[in-house]
Amino acid sequence: MSELFVRTLREDPADAELPSHRWLVRAGYIRRAAPGIYTWLPLGLRVLRNVERIVREEMEAIGAQEVSFPALLPREPYELTGRWTEYGDALFRVKDRKGGDYLLGPTHEELFTLLVKDLYGSYKDLPLALYQIQNKYRDEARPRAGLLRGREFVMKDSYSFDIDDAGLQKSYDAHRDAYIKIFTRLGLEYVIVQATSGAMGGSASEEFLAVAENGEDTYVRSPGGYTANVEAVARPRAAEQPYDDVPAAHVEDTPDSATIETLVSQANELQPREDRPWQASDTLKNVLFMINHPDGRREALAIGLPGDREVDLKRLEAQVGESAEIVPFSDEDFAAHPKLVKGYVGPQVLGFGELADDDQPAPGSIRYLVDPEVVTGTRWVTGANEPGKHVFDLVCGRDFTADGTIDVVEIRAGDPAPDGSGPLALARGMEMGHIFQLGRKYAEALGLKVLDENGKLVTVTMGSYGVGVSRAVAAVAETTCDDKGLVWPRELAPFAVQVVATGKSEEVAAKAAEIAEALSVTGVEVLLDDRKASPGVKFADAEILGMPTIVVVGKGLADGVVEVRDRATGQRDDVAVAEVTDHLLGLLGD
Repeated sequence: MSELFVRTLREDPADAELPSHRWLVRAGYIRRAAPGIYTWLPLGLRVLRNVERIVREEMEAIGAQEVSFPALLPREPYELTGRWTEYGDALFRVKDRKGGDYLLGPTHEELFTLLVKDLYGSYKDLPLALYQIQNKYRDEARPRAGLLRGREFVMKDSYSFDIDDAGLQKSYDAHRDAYIKIFTRLGLEYVIVQATSGAMGGSASEEFLAVAENGEDTYVRSPGGYTANVEAVARPRAAEQPYDDVPAAHVEDTPDSATIETLVSQANELQPREDRPWQASDTLKNVLFMINHPDGRREALAIGLPGDREVDLKRLEAQVGESAEIVPFSDEDFAAHPKLVKGYVGPQVLGFGELADDDQPAPGSIRYLVDPEVVTGTRWVTGANEPGKHVFDLVCGRDFTADGTIDVVEIRAGDPAPDGSGPLALARGMEMGHIFQLGRKYAEALGLKVLDENGKLVTVTMGSYGVGVSRAVAAVAETTCDDKGLVWPRELAPFAVQVVATGKSEEVAAKAAEIAEALSVTGVEVLLDDRKASPGVKFADAEILGMPTIVVVGKGLADGVVEVRDRATGQRDDVAVAEVTDHLLGLLGD
């Protein structure tokens, strides 16, 4: 340690929000270079390389072959797939001195596809799996949490190429099994959940989430085994209801009804139902958004949902596209649509209605999508498009229609699982891996075809599989650290053992160096704290750095023993000096 390029910090970095961010910086594993951009220091780089090693071993075990693409990529392939525009502001775009457009790669589907197209042309060349471990770049609007949401990050992305869907399923299953082995070896508690494909496209999609209270992803699970990211939860459409006995819709004065609670109270006082009291779930609120698409289009969207629910913006983003900016209606937007009365918007003035001859909505009309609970025959209290007034007994299918259905409400604990396997529970996690069955989207866009057994050209079908390598470092740190510092599992730790020499005795220093050397020659990676520092400083640093086993050589040496500490459990054992090497090798196993 007297030679190691490291400096531990006694104070938390000002921008650290999560324990993993705090300890990785304080322990001298990473240093901030710019918002969302980090320098890897020697200790951090050793952990990162250990993650990469595990990923490589499991990828090669399923026959995947490693390549490496440049990070600086030409615009043209991304134009062909539409992602030059679809990525919007998340893409780092640059120009060369001749004015040519380039980008810093956020992901490499296009380049993998073109590489295989360039070299392969027959079904005999398939199946094929290629992967790389490389830096990726995304212009995050709000980089945060250290390595967990950065602008530059290390990712393993692999791609499978098959002649048909049956082959794709085999490749997908092989990668899924490899991921299970990877995340098990990383020591993470994880779940596999249904997911959406987002800008990647494709059909089947699953995420591997590290279970973590501070995770930015919410997922659900049921007693019957259903698991899904909240964005992927598809609630079933409610059954249609008869409405012959529902009174005609009527508008009533509802002064001072600015909230759902006050509206329900007034409804039960002024217009009580004949069968039961009005509830918040009987009110229909219409929430207005403006969607700014990456291509410059601005689209107004109204969403009708029961009044006891809220729109989940992440679920909405998953449906309209993560690259689109979604903002609530502004005063200027309301002014541009004078039929809308803020706070009293009703469905009567929403929707495209009858389309013109060119299948385009009338100018100024607003697309109106409703929650799956809003179906024909359902009876509502909603805005009357007049200040201080609401309409009662408005029936879907009789008094208004919608342009479609959208399922974007917040999922609650206790909601029924879509597959009927019981009530949902909510939990938090960090996305560590994502696997997709891409299908033929990129192969068709870029012309990746091969000759089949009959000599006919067929489009190759693809899978895409990602692992957040640098995220894994942060996720393991987040889920294993304690109030004293990092606690690395053995397979990821920068060093298997840290030997700490305490006191000023030359005998102690010599014995500590001897123990470190004896372990080192057996192949054990050892960090020797040989600094001229106090025992308190050395112990504090050993806890912050988080090596799994700590050997303390100090005053016990007079009695012929050294202390062996387990960083994770805190267990301390006195071991005879003559037996310490064998003892440690027994602990370390293979």
